[in-house]
Amino acid sequence: MSGDSPASPGAPEADSRPAPSEQPGPEERDHPEGRRNLEGIRIDPVVEAEHESRRAVISALVEDEPGVLARVSGLVSRRQFNIESLTVGPTTVDGHSRITMVVEETDPGIDQIEKQMAKLKPVISVGEVAGDAVTSELVLLKVQADDPAAVHAVAEMYDGRTVDAGPETITVELTGHKSAIDNAIGAFERFGIVEIARTGPTALARGNTPTAPGEKPGTAGEPTTHDD
Repeated sequence: MSGDSPASPGAPEADSRPAPSEQPGPEERDHPEGRRNLEGIRIDPVVEAEHESRRAVISALVEDEPGVLARVSGLVSRRQFNIESLTVGPTTVDGHSRITMVVEETDPGIDQIEKQMAKLKPVISVGEVAGDAVTSELVLLKVQADDPAAVHAVAEMYDGRTVDAGPETITVELTGHKSAIDNAIGAFERFGIVEIARTGPTALARGNTPTAPGEKPGTAGEPTTHDD
């Protein structure tokens, strides 16, 4: 009987994939865009664009260990999150520090930052600062000293103080909310800003609200512990 004979049972199926010589090169392949989520799955940029970015202040209590700040900043930067500022300082508990991070992210991005940071061993507690937090930052501003009287007048207008004055430059210290600092810098621009250094905002929640989730007041006599 004519026709193709049926394949024998157990015979391997023909490989339908293109030969290596027929496959596109690295520069010709499609390269998907977007970041990956916690499970390593790439986020659809169209879906991510449905969420608008917003400014969020995240506070984390951490154990004082060498390189903890580098680990936190490295984790966030690897995930391609937008860090506006990052500060660290001691708390009321010996051996603990507070990291304050300001990010410009979507709600899913903020949630991922919190979950990823919580996985780091030195991190005791982390979360977005709730409600209308008390925020402040420090700025040192060096301007040209062509008109010292006017520089001092502007410094007083924004509750600043002169910390150094010389024949060529004057350095002013400013503290306050980000918007007030931005306005002050704008006012000093007419003198010619030589150098500027900003710490970035640090923050505490208002009233009895814990700044980091589960954080105990310093008068409690016991440190905040890891959530198991």
